[in-house]
Amino acid sequence: MRNEKLIHALGSCINHCNYCADACLDEDNISMMKNCIRMDRVCAEVCSSLAQILATSYTDVQGLVDYCKNICEACADECSRHDHEHCKLCAKACRECAQACDEFSK
Repeated sequence: MRNEKLIHALGSCINHCNYCADACLDEDNISMMKNCIRMDRVCAEVCSSLAQILATSYTDVQGLVDYCKNICEACADECSRHDHEHCKLCAKACRECAQACDEFSK
């Protein structure tokens, strides 16, 4: 598949963000996690949209790739503020996805 590397990174990011958002709901201080949950949800949605578009023959995707990279970086920054393992793993997946977006653009 033409965009296989980026689609794989997007799938990983989606899975980690969804898991992180759900795990955040089980934390003792949910109000402290609300920005993390929001970012996780937005990041997963943006990555999902991009993955679905990349699976088609549509080629005018650069704007969405750039936006996805920015959202992934913002989500990684937010998750990095927390010490929970699920947040650390999510931040890593988001950074890897942002890197894949950057490499796609080159």
